[in-house]
Amino acid sequence: MKIKSLSFIIVCIILMISCKSAKKTVQPDLPEENHATEIAVKGAEITVLTEAVKPVDETDRTLYGYYVIIGSFRNLTGARQEKADLEKKGFTPVILENENGLYRISAGGYNEENAARAKIAGIRTAYEEHRDVWLLVRK
Repeated sequence: MKIKSLSFIIVCIILMISCKSAKKTVQPDLPEENHATEIAVKGAEITVLTEAVKPVDETDRTLYGYYVIIGSFRNLTGARQEKADLEKKGFTPVILENENGLYRISAGGYNEENAARAKIAGIRTAYEEHRDVWLLVRK
């Protein structure tokens, strides 16, 4: 009986030691040309994606090299609702559509990467609910 108990305890200890949980970062499945990268900015990571995008609304036809993305949606109705909510907060959002039919809500378009990164830092500081804002590089 003592041998069975001792064996059971040893097996439990071995299982506890070998079952350490490791925190893993899950990367989304992206097309080859659309890899997400993490870049450190002032102690925070910024996700950077490269996508072909076009403005959805006729009044927002100016194209920039860099966009600050504050939301993403699969349907245009959700994107328009988020745009309206962001306008109430003082943003001037623009809805963009990527080549996969996803709608990106831009909180700003820039031709200089540093200006876009500064906007991201400002949003993260002022709006806790938008700390997942990220950078889109237009291809």
